[in-house]
Amino acid sequence: MKLGEDGEIIVRGPNVFPGYWNRPQETAKALRNGWFHTGDQGEADASGNWKIIGRIKNLIILGSGHNIAPEPIEDELLQNLPAAQQAVLVGNGRSYLSAIITGPVTREQAQAAVDAVNLAMPHYKQIRAFHIQAEPFSIDNGLLTANGKIKRDLIAGRLQSEIEEMYAVKQAV
Repeated sequence: MKLGEDGEIIVRGPNVFPGYWNRPQETAKALRNGWFHTGDQGEADASGNWKIIGRIKNLIILGSGHNIAPEPIEDELLQNLPAAQQAVLVGNGRSYLSAIITGPVTREQAQAAVDAVNLAMPHYKQIRAFHIQAEPFSIDNGLLTANGKIKRDLIAGRLQSEIEEMYAVKQAV
């Protein structure tokens, strides 16, 4: 095991499968130069223990070039905001991160949670704006998968004007 590009966990060895059955294109994407690309972003500690911190396809790449796994920050935000149902970070190609928070949350509660999360984050991982969405993301409204995972691209598309507003407000200040 080792970290590849963007902190992706890649593995090789006799325990790794030789490829997808009758799917050479998918095999070529997953197996490169003898390494299986897991799609998971991870880190290893000094003891050699591995931790998955996010998915490569979910990475947010800021305009500054910083690659950010949103899941750990979203989880921490939710821990600081128990009334919230979901938190989704956005910011691809932007100068900072913003959050969409769902559930019965006040602006004051959301700001306190954002402030608490930002304390432990480097400047480029800090949340600078947020939008509270009353309606939670669900399978019925098409913003969650059947197993409850967030559909980030659909959320960004459906809430495009709210996202633009978060960035317009901050840039005008």
